[in-house]
Amino acid sequence: MKNTPFTQMHIALGAKMAEFAGYNMPIVYSSINEEHQTVRNNAGVFDVSHMGEFILKGDKALDLIQRVTSNDASKLTAGKAQYSCLPNDQGGIVDDLIVYCIEENKAYMLVVNASNIEKDWNWISTFNTEGVEMHNVSDKTGLLAVQGPKAVQYMQTLTDMDITDLKYYTFVKGVFAGVENVLVSATGYTGAGGVEIYFEDKDGAGEKIWNAVFAAGGPNGMKPIGLGARDTLRLEMGYCLYGNDIDDTTSPLEAGLGWITKFTKDFTAKEILEQQKAEGVTRKLVGFEMIDKGIPRHNYRLQNAEGEDIGYVTSGTQAPSLGKAIGMGYVRKDLAKEGSDICVIIRDKAVKARVVKMPFA
Repeated sequence: MKNTPFTQMHIALGAKMAEFAGYNMPIVYSSINEEHQTVRNNAGVFDVSHMGEFILKGDKALDLIQRVTSNDASKLTAGKAQYSCLPNDQGGIVDDLIVYCIEENKAYMLVVNASNIEKDWNWISTFNTEGVEMHNVSDKTGLLAVQGPKAVQYMQTLTDMDITDLKYYTFVKGVFAGVENVLVSATGYTGAGGVEIYFEDKDGAGEKIWNAVFAAGGPNGMKPIGLGARDTLRLEMGYCLYGNDIDDTTSPLEAGLGWITKFTKDFTAKEILEQQKAEGVTRKLVGFEMIDKGIPRHNYRLQNAEGEDIGYVTSGTQAPSLGKAIGMGYVRKDLAKEGSDICVIIRDKAVKARVVKMPFA
């Protein structure tokens, strides 16, 4: 297993550690519920250094990004970021990612999912026929996500960069906690506000940033948070998790990601997705809440009132902020409407649920 710059800190703090995407990662420190509420009400710190980062440079960098991603990266100017996905040849999703514009038309950073680093690198490289300079800096990059309504307030004390008014999906670069060339972005995955701190893992930068972050927020109740609470937080917001809610077999239109699928440019599987848009998809990713007692889990079957299979659960949990069980799943298009009654098959029993609008929280 690989370690992050913070692995020893997690172990010293007594985190429950487990393998995730090839990394030794903290799953929980105290309890998922407690950590979840800390982020929703105050601030928490996630080690997400396992994420992948690619730098693309050169006159043709934007052309390559436009070719392989579904969103329109030509809209990006320096300091702005964009959520997007990499469609495959069949209109499925190789991965979802964030594109950061470092220098307009010249330099970009792509942030991809940890489990897909090699897969994404190989996929993008296949289309790099114009000599775009590509660097996989995943192993050299550390990343902390400081999330919660008070996160920015605490972090502003560590930098002269103005991060207080950082708009969603924008970023700045500069000195943070005495470390140079740090990228601070507002592209969080919890819906609770906050920033992400990208830095080059050298000369003890990780320890320096970690200590400064907790010196700033720790006395006010900010805590380290594991991946368990990260999952409950993103699910309450209806954010997709690759491998659960989206994968190589799901299209962005089925997953409700039509807003990042721009047909004003050429990209992989454009024609397939245009046809899907014209004809309509046969299934949709929906959110639902449990009416009867039971917690939906990944791959549980979904049925209609007549006992017919209509889809499957992609993600599910007992939502700490809501006090009820919620889930996401693909269902037949005719049952995707808000208010539709469906059943989750839990231990061979049909348990009632209802399709609701996302985000849940």
